[in-house]
Amino acid sequence: MFLRSTNRQKDGKDHRYFSVVESRRLVSGKTAQRTVLDLGEVNDRQEAAWRKTLEVFDEEQHCSRTLSLFPEDRTLPADGADSLQVRLSGLELRRPRMFGNCWLACEVWRQLGLDEFWRARLPEGREAVSWAKVVQLLVTNHLLDPSSEFRVHRQWFVSTALDELLEVDYAVAEKDRLYRCLDRVLAHKQDLFVWLRQKWADLFQADFEVLLYDLTSTYFEGDMERNPKAKRGYSRDGRPDCVQLVIALVVTTDGFPLAYEVMDGNTADCTTLRGFLDKIEQTYGKARRMWVMDRGIPSEATLAAMREPGRQVYYLVGTPKGKIKQHEKKWLELPWQKVRDSVEVKLFEQDGELYVLAKSQGRQAKETAMRRKRVARLLRKLRAMRRSLPTRDQLLLSIGAAKTEAGRAFGLVKIQLPDAGQPVTRSSFQFHLDKAKLNEAELRDGHYLLRSNLSDGDPAVLWSRYVQLTQVEAAFRSLKSELGIRPVRHQLEHRADAHILIAFLAYCLQATLKNRLMIHAPGLSATEVRKTLAGIEMLDVYLPTVDGRWLILPRYTQPES
Repeated sequence: MFLRSTNRQKDGKDHRYFSVVESRRLVSGKTAQRTVLDLGEVNDRQEAAWRKTLEVFDEEQHCSRTLSLFPEDRTLPADGADSLQVRLSGLELRRPRMFGNCWLACEVWRQLGLDEFWRARLPEGREAVSWAKVVQLLVTNHLLDPSSEFRVHRQWFVSTALDELLEVDYAVAEKDRLYRCLDRVLAHKQDLFVWLRQKWADLFQADFEVLLYDLTSTYFEGDMERNPKAKRGYSRDGRPDCVQLVIALVVTTDGFPLAYEVMDGNTADCTTLRGFLDKIEQTYGKARRMWVMDRGIPSEATLAAMREPGRQVYYLVGTPKGKIKQHEKKWLELPWQKVRDSVEVKLFEQDGELYVLAKSQGRQAKETAMRRKRVARLLRKLRAMRRSLPTRDQLLLSIGAAKTEAGRAFGLVKIQLPDAGQPVTRSSFQFHLDKAKLNEAELRDGHYLLRSNLSDGDPAVLWSRYVQLTQVEAAFRSLKSELGIRPVRHQLEHRADAHILIAFLAYCLQATLKNRLMIHAPGLSATEVRKTLAGIEMLDVYLPTVDGRWLILPRYTQPES
């Protein structure tokens, strides 16, 4: 509402009439005005009386004060709906908050249709805030600044412009509401996989014939006695002291995550593939698919099942280097075929499987340099031990630590240790590098063996598909370092699984943004774009009026061209 004044000439005198007018925004975008109250003519004496009698209660100062109803002068236009007198000298900028990167997350969320997906599955009830917007808040947090639900509630939400973007108030970030939202999302995981697959097919014409499969682990903080999946196992995070979960992930060659599964922390890699094959066929139906995996994931029984007649399931898997030595004579007789400038392959078929021996010059130089670095570090430590001449027990402890650090390179050095009770001297403690063994190991550097039941496959295509396993490794790195999937702090099993689902959705947004950038700006990464747009902030412009009130205008800073 605003005060409108009208001047009229009557009997040669200037008369001023006032009315209270209400301004409303219509659906069409136009503004309609309605006169609420006619105050009639107010002369100067009446205006002074109004000024003295009008009081308001100031909530911030907790006291009453006189408020001016009329402007200081009469220069405002009579029909000025947006007219207000302010004191520019008192302008203030308050509450700066993140806007650009939050807008980006909401835009990608909209492009994937996830607002529509969650609205249909989390319908509005008696709650003041839509559950779909709570899910969007949690996923946006994991994409931009992963943190606990408690931090989102206490600190993070108020530092963003999501209240404007989601058209909600602080109630969306209420602590218990965030936790209760985790209780609702897990039931829709399979539907989410199908929805995302269709969206990526529509947006990018994504190919789902070649699937990359790998496993990782994420650890908990605490004992997690209430979660039966939290167990000790092989930790890929270097945290054997913590209980963990194992996560199996399937992505496409373009990096789109197709599905994932959460398993017990002590699950062996070779026991996971068979169940995942069945789940993919149940979710998406049977089709001609190739599974690309690293060695150690499929068992011989699983590979035999994939080779069964009538099944259109193919695999490409890495094979231990022991197989190279097993068929070494056959490899030596075969010629090399060049598939890339620095990559050559040899093909060998046996028992219905195609073996591809690949040799990469770049990988060969890298593996040789890494081994020589470890050997050199080990020899320096052994020389330092011989100079200090410790006791035999101290020597054994030092050698044990050096062996752990050196890894397989330790087997290339022959060490003569003193017998029990014998003092450590230069003659009783000797070592030397086994050069013949080192040369034999370097001959195999850069070689890796691939195995497939696609006997008519092009070796160049098979090799390029196998190296695309880096897409899965990149997904795991992103989930762990950028999207906050570790550590898991939830005590209950279903909330820990829901935490992983939220992180998975955040990675879906990142993968979508990455493929958008490949089309429009291939030189930019998703992380770089998020950091750049974070510089666009929203803030509140406070303008004091001449009558002692504040005009508050939410505005965001304009992006550069």
